[in-house]
Amino acid sequence: MAFHVSARTGRNQPNAEINMVPLIDVMLVLVVIFIVTAPLMTHSVKVNLPKAQSAANEVKPKTISISINAQGDLFWDKEPLEWQGLTDRLRSAASTSPQPEIHIRADENVAYKKVAQVMSESAKAGLTKIGFITDPR
Repeated sequence: MAFHVSARTGRNQPNAEINMVPLIDVMLVLVVIFIVTAPLMTHSVKVNLPKAQSAANEVKPKTISISINAQGDLFWDKEPLEWQGLTDRLRSAASTSPQPEIHIRADENVAYKKVAQVMSESAKAGLTKIGFITDPR
C-alpha cells in the first residue's frame, strides 16, 4: 500500500491511487509469452501437393420461352400450345436436371389473368426460375 505525507497534518495517510507499474510489468511478460508461443501453435506437415489443371463443369440450364400473344394464344418455344397441355409440359420440364428457366413473353395487351395462370402453373409444377422478357425501350 502506498502512503503519502499530508501537507495539513504532516502524517502519513494511505494513497488512494493504484500503482500501475506492477500491472504493466505483468502485461508485458504475458505479451512476450504470447509472441514466443504463437508460432509454435501453427504446426503443420510440409507436403508438396501435385499441380493439376481443371475447369469447373458448368451445366447451363435450358431456357423455355412461353409466349402469350394479344389474343391469349399460348406458345411453347415458338410452337403453338393449348392451355390444357401447359401443366403436363411444365411438369415434364420440372423433372429434368438441371431445371430449366422459364421466360414469359406476354403481349402488353394480354390480360394479366393469363400471365398469372402461367406463373401459377409453373410454381405448382415445381419450377423456381421464372423471368419476364420485356422490351428494353
